[in-house]
Amino acid sequence: MTGVAFAMTGFGPLPSARGRLVADAPLGALTWFRAGGKAEVLFRPADAEDLATFLRALDPGIPVTVVGAGSNLLVRDGGVAGIVVRLPAARFASITIEADGIVAGAAALDRTVAESAAAAGLGGLAFLSGIPGSLGGAVAMNAGAYGSEIADILDWAEMVMRDGTTLCLGAHELALSYRQARLPPGAIVTRVRLRARPGDPAVIAAEMARIRAAREETQPVRGRTGGSTFKNPPGAKAWELIDAAGCRGLRRGDAQVSEKHCNFLLNLGQATAADLEALGEEVRARVRAATGVALEWEIRRIGRPLAEGPGR
Repeated sequence: MTGVAFAMTGFGPLPSARGRLVADAPLGALTWFRAGGKAEVLFRPADAEDLATFLRALDPGIPVTVVGAGSNLLVRDGGVAGIVVRLPAARFASITIEADGIVAGAAALDRTVAESAAAAGLGGLAFLSGIPGSLGGAVAMNAGAYGSEIADILDWAEMVMRDGTTLCLGAHELALSYRQARLPPGAIVTRVRLRARPGDPAVIAAEMARIRAAREETQPVRGRTGGSTFKNPPGAKAWELIDAAGCRGLRRGDAQVSEKHCNFLLNLGQATAADLEALGEEVRARVRAATGVALEWEIRRIGRPLAEGPGR
């Protein structure tokens, strides 16, 4: 959209962009929970240059939040102030096969990257088929599953900074640790390179099939869920602590702790983001009372409660 006419509360008109800018854009439908409020402005950039140019011209006082595939995300019901950036797959999901790795856009789905590697006979990336979401989010949280994590395969990540500058950092510069990466403040990952090794396509495909079967058997993959809700504490598993605290199947309205895997929250139909977050906090309180362990959220929660939303 060129020549954006609308202005944000307390700020002047937004810079023009080649991508799409939408005011009061619903975000709940973009998350796997299918719940939550709106973005004050949702920006889908045309490409990395468009993103950089827009951010460079944007008033530095306007907050910017980036969202990915919405698989590990809870948007509070009052919505998100400022600009919400979502990289469109059409421009940010390219995958290039190299002899010893893959270069992929941040909007490429983890499972698609795994499938592309397998088809090319590249091993070491099969675990990505068990991680819902997109590659940019996987880097930002050092996602992992089935004994591997992004830290094991990441070479570098390209990103656009809040001031519109671009940066490429090696994996060692991101200080990757359990479920976190030390990205510079405001950085938006746009492209990454993953290491791989030659492998037998049939063996790799069999490993991915095993991972898919394990997920189907143990996780509520067909429900409205945000994936693993809490991080595993050192030396323990979150689901075991939640089960021990008697929270399996616990409900708050249409929000429920999954009976199949109790480190998953479910939206059974009409749950609000507030229902889901409150249920998660109740689980945390019960686990702490029963075991003394303070669970940390793994699901990313953004935005404002409804009482703080526009017009309230």
